[in-house]
Amino acid sequence: MTETLYTRLGGEDALTAVVDRFYDRVLADKRLAPFFEDVDMQQQRAHQAQFLSAVTGGPVEYTGADMEAVHADLDIGRADFDAIATHLDDTLAEFDVDEADREAVLAEFGSYEDAIVTAD
Repeated sequence: MTETLYTRLGGEDALTAVVDRFYDRVLADKRLAPFFEDVDMQQQRAHQAQFLSAVTGGPVEYTGADMEAVHADLDIGRADFDAIATHLDDTLAEFDVDEADREAVLAEFGSYEDAIVTAD
């Protein structure tokens, strides 16, 4: 049986730690932090961990809101999306995730670009 990306990333505990560090980076970014001003970040972090677990082959199903619906009114541009992706890549690198697995995570994340980018 092939090892899932979820398993290679370290499972639930590792992904939770990655998500926590990722949002620390995002919230410190002056151009991205405003998107999260009225967001319950504890809930956001939990949803993101669930999402990453699901898209990397983990034993969970993402039950959060529809991506397009939840981002529709946020006016997120491609540059914003790219900045988020960079923070995700940098965070994964900080956790010593190898390049191939980082690229796989970013490809999954990138597959939602059209649902998330609403400003262009």
